[in-house]
Amino acid sequence: MRHCIGCGIEVHESAVACPKCGCVFKQPEKKAAKSKSTAAILALFLGGLGIHRFYLGQWWGIWYLLFVWTFIPCIVSFIEGIVFACRSEEDWNKVYGV
Repeated sequence: MRHCIGCGIEVHESAVACPKCGCVFKQPEKKAAKSKSTAAILALFLGGLGIHRFYLGQWWGIWYLLFVWTFIPCIVSFIEGIVFACRSEEDWNKVYGV
């Protein structure tokens, strides 16, 4: 349940407008769903360059590019690829999906 901004009554979360005052609620913007298998494959094969992080819309993939010469991003992204592949669909969709 949430409260109406206009009149303050409790309204169900899925309601589009308040039944009392007619105030229209702003709907949350939906993120584009990202494929779990694509992210895992990118992490396993191109993860040292941070491509999987850019695919997921995370700017900090730039750190992978900056430190690629140390091979640390390769190790980290390999582990991330395995974690991505093992993560449940429900968990994945909460974080990266719709």
